[in-house]
Amino acid sequence: MRIRELLATGRPSFSFEFFPPKTQEGSHLLLEAIDALKDLRPTYVSVTYGAGGSTRDLTIDLVRRIQQDFGIETMAHLTCVGSNRDEIRDVVNRLADSGIQNVLALRGDPPKGQTAFSAVEGGFHHASELTGFLRQHWGLCVGGACYPEGHTEAVSLDADIANLRHKVEAGAEFLVTQLFFDNQKYFDFVRRVRDAGIGVPIIPGLMPITNVEQVERFTRMCGASIPEPLLSELQRLRDRPDAVLSLGVAHATAQCLDLLAKGAHGIHFYTLNKSAATRTILTALRTVYPAAR
Repeated sequence: MRIRELLATGRPSFSFEFFPPKTQEGSHLLLEAIDALKDLRPTYVSVTYGAGGSTRDLTIDLVRRIQQDFGIETMAHLTCVGSNRDEIRDVVNRLADSGIQNVLALRGDPPKGQTAFSAVEGGFHHASELTGFLRQHWGLCVGGACYPEGHTEAVSLDADIANLRHKVEAGAEFLVTQLFFDNQKYFDFVRRVRDAGIGVPIIPGLMPITNVEQVERFTRMCGASIPEPLLSELQRLRDRPDAVLSLGVAHATAQCLDLLAKGAHGIHFYTLNKSAATRTILTALRTVYPAAR
């Protein structure tokens, strides 16, 4: 089923993001995590696409297995990195043949060792171009990414929102945000996006904090900020993993409840292929939103 249709039910959506493991043990652990989350009835799950398409075959196989073996609606990530139109066409045909109806269209990060994105000959320079290509040739539901605190390469948030409008005009039917830890950043962003004439659903993406060094690394990479009170408490607890996990789960749960109460269409969890923290949060949310898809 198309994600845009699932979002139109009026009930909050809950979704999870996974990445393709590189080892047999990693694959086993991921399938265990998915099985552990299955009974929480996720609206859909998504599977990422490695830099330069390095996990292309793994992504295709994993989305097929999740949808067919677990019966969960699945969305494949697709990037512009390292692929021309013919290669992308082949990937999308394979996804469509596997029954996948949903794709998240991304420009993608530069391959390892490169500091700037460069399209290959015959490839796409922007996610909006990829989005238009997907909508023109396949009957897919295409989503896009957005950045409440601005993309790291954007000259300003206004410029980033202008680019976002191009992406939606090209055919993106819903948006998923980069991670954030201050809900006001999301609400302010949504207001500015709506003022710019963009009306598609904007799903907040959250990453429960389970490790201080890890979240510091992720925020440096994506340009997200950590509110000072939360950061100070994390620094105080950084040598106590159990306490960090408890704080991270509590903060993310509070974020979810506030976001949903104020009109967010749902929550997209960046799971990092682990189920424990997300399962705890979603179990709590299900007591408030039992009828959510």
